[in-house]
Amino acid sequence: MKTHARVVVIGGGVVGVSTLYHLAKKGWSDVALVERKELTSGSTWHAAGLLPLFNVSYSVGQIHKYSVALYRTLEEETGQNVGFSQCSNIRLATTRDRMDEYTYYAGIAKTIGVDVRFLTPEQVKEIWPLCSIEGLVGAIQHPEDGYIQPADLTQALARGARSRGAEIYRNTTVTDIRQQPNGEWLVVTDKGEIACEHVVSATGNFARRTGAMVGLDIPVIPVEHQYIVTEPHPEIEKRHAEGLPEMGVLRESDASYYMREEARGLLLGPYETGAPCCYVDGPDDDSEYELFQEDLDRLEPHIAAAIDRVPAFGEVGVKEVFNGAIAYTPDGSPIIGPAWDLKNFWLNEGHSFGVTAAGGAGWQLAEWIVEGEPGIDMMGVDPRRFGPYAARGYLRVKNEETYRNVFTVHYPDEERADARPLKQSPCYDRMKARGAVFGQLYGWERPNWFAPKGVDPKDVWSFRRTNYFEHVGNECRHVQENVGLLDMTAFAKFEVSGPGAEDWLDGLVANRLPRRIGRLGLCHMLSGNGGVRSEFTIYREGEQRFYLVSAGAMERHDYDYLQKSLPPEGVRLDKVTTQYGVLVLAGPRSRDLLQKVTDCDLSNESFPWLSGRFIDVGCAQARALRVNFVGELGWELHHPIEMQTYIYDLLFDAGQEFDLRPFGIRAMDSMRVEKSYRLIPRELSIEYAALESGLDRFVHLNKGTFIGRDALVEWQQRGFGNALVTLEVGDVTHSDARGNEPIYLNGEMVGRCTSGAYGWRLGRSLALAMVPPDLTGNDTAFEVEILGERYPAAIVPESPYDPENERLRA
Repeated sequence: MKTHARVVVIGGGVVGVSTLYHLAKKGWSDVALVERKELTSGSTWHAAGLLPLFNVSYSVGQIHKYSVALYRTLEEETGQNVGFSQCSNIRLATTRDRMDEYTYYAGIAKTIGVDVRFLTPEQVKEIWPLCSIEGLVGAIQHPEDGYIQPADLTQALARGARSRGAEIYRNTTVTDIRQQPNGEWLVVTDKGEIACEHVVSATGNFARRTGAMVGLDIPVIPVEHQYIVTEPHPEIEKRHAEGLPEMGVLRESDASYYMREEARGLLLGPYETGAPCCYVDGPDDDSEYELFQEDLDRLEPHIAAAIDRVPAFGEVGVKEVFNGAIAYTPDGSPIIGPAWDLKNFWLNEGHSFGVTAAGGAGWQLAEWIVEGEPGIDMMGVDPRRFGPYAARGYLRVKNEETYRNVFTVHYPDEERADARPLKQSPCYDRMKARGAVFGQLYGWERPNWFAPKGVDPKDVWSFRRTNYFEHVGNECRHVQENVGLLDMTAFAKFEVSGPGAEDWLDGLVANRLPRRIGRLGLCHMLSGNGGVRSEFTIYREGEQRFYLVSAGAMERHDYDYLQKSLPPEGVRLDKVTTQYGVLVLAGPRSRDLLQKVTDCDLSNESFPWLSGRFIDVGCAQARALRVNFVGELGWELHHPIEMQTYIYDLLFDAGQEFDLRPFGIRAMDSMRVEKSYRLIPRELSIEYAALESGLDRFVHLNKGTFIGRDALVEWQQRGFGNALVTLEVGDVTHSDARGNEPIYLNGEMVGRCTSGAYGWRLGRSLALAMVPPDLTGNDTAFEVEILGERYPAAIVPESPYDPENERLRA
């Protein structure tokens, strides 16, 4: 065994071997993989081998697309048959909401180049003659979908990696992982030690045990998954004898199961309620090719549904039942990317659809390691999207919930209930008493909207305008006309200080830092390729003291990049998210209200837009920042979190004469679209150059060196392929753009929406979108496809609501 390698991959399942293969394919031949037993002996060997392209995540959708394309080529490349059956995949629908989901997904699929076809019940019957079409309203088909033999796939990837110089050490157990003073990692095994620059953890069921070796609490716990294989069925044998094509993979989403042919019989895999987490603290040391005792009672409703849909399934006996572990994360997407707090330690874990994702996950992780950035936006699978809240107890509850909801309709506004409420701002109960309907972000409870008295405070989820639509509109109009209060305690917050603070921050962000104490600005940290990694509001509190605010969901992500960029000395970075609450006052009466509870002069001359100061709020105190995300006069009050209920009550008492009312995140989102305000990872992404995202006034290429500057200049010289525009969408009556909808010009797809909402202050349906720069003329007649229907769309000037910011500056 070698004693030094550039990268050591730990784990010999299909995900780990794919990572090794792609590193070698990128030209890094000095790489090695260590597997404690035999390749595929964890979860890969018992996987059903399905290759579902269906996924509403932009990141995961591209990963799956790449995998399926790669797998078609592996046999020719390596000589190893991978057992790829491109028999297609059909997803059935029995409700309008299910068809809405499929139609919404089909729009996403078009933007990433995945072929999706809609089928009538009769067409389903032609392809799947053993399927009853009673009760069907339609279906979709992925012609390029199918299944593969996971063990053969893994061996093909291993052969491809070895042919490029990579080495694989089987029956070699990692006993320790240590980072040396020089930054190198030392991977200690029972066969010797390997020093390396990078470590990749792809250990599947062992993820938490591997993470514990380096101090990481990896948010992965497996869940038991069962599938049944029947004896051969005469009708299927007859079809094969006649040379008829395989019927393909059938998914009845509304009954929560998949089915396909297997050895002239059928294979049924349900996603049932009651499937338990397993290997909570990791498998035993001797675990290999391990299965659990089957529990068919749990599957009984799904078996009955399968027999109703495919009567042939009940006409033959059961040949085998598999019950094995599948790794899960709280949201069902894998974690692919850098570990937090550790340099050059990478995670490729939590793959509940590991065979489908393995190729793409290895591809992008290798890009990230070798090139310094992934080639596609990976925010949807970034390990740092979870925080410390996603610990063992949370994972057990949330992962079981995610498993049983694999086939439920995935509404864009759904908010699942398990493991909630977990992180609450102090005014949570007060907001609830006022009718708050909460959502969850990064573990925090946030009010999405407020139900008026007499209205059931509950979401009716939909792809269309639904029960909260008019109430969100009333919140927007009230903020426009009077004053509203929004809880934004979930904001990520950091303090930066020290003699080197200004120089360090200036080299991180593309904008110039606020020059004067008491001023603030919007600043972006670019990625190495010139895209946008993070967005901060930076408030200068002193000569070398700054307060940074970023999106709540980005706390671990942003802190990790800041921490890893720190110089050896001269700068102190503190994460203070939970020390401060944030209440936002917004609307034309916000100054009148706030002036009632503070002796600070809030006049425009004394307290202009984009400035801040410490103020008294009654007996409490707060950083008052004159900025907000809704485009109205207002202040963010960043206060000691223990004073929040006092400030909340004080504001509502003082606000009675101004009719102060709370408003929620959905109203905020509607108003930010009216202002063309960008969000990560929608309008701001590593896939879009910062200048493509319209950040010209926030990017100063002439200010000196900063991360991503030179790459952005090179990108600019090559020419941009996208430009951010604001669209007004006409003739919409039932559903607005949400993001990822395709945009057409003369019947050809030319762009995609990044966000959308109904703008209540303007009375128009709006979308933010990326289109080619040469199509940004105001007379361009676009069409936006929303739920399968195309609507006329025209470019309008940026910030169509109050374009001169007169209300913000009032």
